[in-house]
Amino acid sequence: MKISVGVSNRHIHLTKESLEILFGSNYNLEILKGLKQPGQFASSSLVTIKGPKGQIENVRILGPLREYNQVEVSKTDCYTLGINPPVRNSGDLKGSSPITIIGPKGELHLEEGCIIATRHIHISYRDLEKLHLEKVSKVKIKIDGEKGAILDNVYLKPSENGCLELHLDTDDANAHLVKQDDLVEVIYE
Repeated sequence: MKISVGVSNRHIHLTKESLEILFGSNYNLEILKGLKQPGQFASSSLVTIKGPKGQIENVRILGPLREYNQVEVSKTDCYTLGINPPVRNSGDLKGSSPITIIGPKGELHLEEGCIIATRHIHISYRDLEKLHLEKVSKVKIKIDGEKGAILDNVYLKPSENGCLELHLDTDDANAHLVKQDDLVEVIYE
């Protein structure tokens, strides 16, 4: 089965309280563009993330707001920041790396909350059942092309309205010359 790729650059998910610390009270995220996952969007709001070694400016906040703060970076970003976050599924933040987020109105230091996101496939419960993947938590992906590969440890991320799409960070995508909306093959084990 072939599915499309979404290449995920560094980004941030925030709580309402954290957003207001960074941007001021009553601040709301403005939609810059919608993402393929229903209800998800890239906002026009940008911040700086800072580690012990350096910082990265113009990091986009994704919406909608969440019940937890999470910073997602690539391994390459980690060298600039001087951090070593774990590879994790979204929301699995216990013991993850500390990071500082700097906004135009304030600064927020997270004791934990920075991860390198796992490779994952967004999928609806309906598609999960249709493809007989109800009892599967991860699959492999075959990438064709000049720098093709088999990617292990690609987690399924089911949700009610998930749009079938593989999410890779920029390091994985660049390493295999994959770009947004390319097609890759899911390998069932």
